[in-house]
Amino acid sequence: MSEITVRPLGEDDWQDYRAVRLAALSESPEAFAADASQEEAYDESFWRERMTRSNRLVAENNGEAVGIVSVGQAKVSDGSAGELFGLWVRPEARGTGVATHLVKNGASLARDRGQSHLVYWVGTDNGRAVAFASGMGFRPTDFRRPMRIASEEDGDEEVAMVLALGEDVGPQPRL
Repeated sequence: MSEITVRPLGEDDWQDYRAVRLAALSESPEAFAADASQEEAYDESFWRERMTRSNRLVAENNGEAVGIVSVGQAKVSDGSAGELFGLWVRPEARGTGVATHLVKNGASLARDRGQSHLVYWVGTDNGRAVAFASGMGFRPTDFRRPMRIASEEDGDEEVAMVLALGEDVGPQPRL
């Protein structure tokens, strides 16, 4: 695989985001709380509005989108944490560093926004995802929530894993 690049998507890139999002929903429906056929029917105004709610990053290889991630605001009282969500990599690009590039860029984005931590919710039974997040520096917390869609791979609960975005960032956020 050649060089992986990651770029932010703006509101005018809604079609690029839509294409990757629909590919993700079609390929890995169990990983998302949304439905591909429903989202396929949404109009341009829906997609443009969605682009303004969170930052979207796309990973590309030779100009072709191979992964996506979103970075939003975590639901914490003081606004100190960002949240990484919607991470997806095309099956043929898995294991090639795409997810690592996306997470590193997402963490840099959150840090640049002045956030001290990045939260990533992972299925408690998904050993591969927990190991990946741990390898990226995320640490499990005591915060749990029910999975929106329970699966055999992820289980029926997810854990908040948190990444500190600096050397002296203070305590983990309260979720």
